[in-house]
Amino acid sequence: MTSRKNASGHKRSGKEALVSFFKQIGAQHSVDKLTFVCIGTDRSTGDALGPLTGSYLAERGFKHVVGTLPEPCDATTLMQRISRIPADHIVIAIDACLGSSVDIGTYICRERPLVPAESVKGELPAIGHYSIAGVVNANGPKPYTLLQMTSLHLVMNMARELAEAAQEGFRLQTGSAGSQMLNVCNTGFLDPC
Repeated sequence: MTSRKNASGHKRSGKEALVSFFKQIGAQHSVDKLTFVCIGTDRSTGDALGPLTGSYLAERGFKHVVGTLPEPCDATTLMQRISRIPADHIVIAIDACLGSSVDIGTYICRERPLVPAESVKGELPAIGHYSIAGVVNANGPKPYTLLQMTSLHLVMNMARELAEAAQEGFRLQTGSAGSQMLNVCNTGFLDPC
């Protein structure tokens, strides 16, 4: 979870604003050379924004996604996972953050890295050429408790909105039915896989 105080950037709400941010990135970089690093864990409702978004991105056909529900990119796995990203890739980091109550449901989009786990006094390196911090709840004295009490409905909607905006912004076409099933299997959304 990123710190809101250090997540200053352009506050955006709604899918259209996110699409615009992704279009800006797409105008400068090929989607084949992008890696999404979706930070968080599925063990905390609020901090699940990253792995939910990662799963939705993979489901929509993005090839380079680190951090999904089956394989979260959290404090214990982050360093190992990012060490495998090709050096020539542009990284878009996505994480949850806490902010003011009026900002819940908005996104802080920046053309610079974010620092994961900063608001809970973690010591992880800054990551990303671009970053998006999603404000999932209001800040307070006990961030871990606040993350546990965050609305799953809100987090799922924000993750879906991020993935849809990325797909539209990068003009990524969903693949054939067979590749869609493969992507769904890889993200863990269906049991039969």
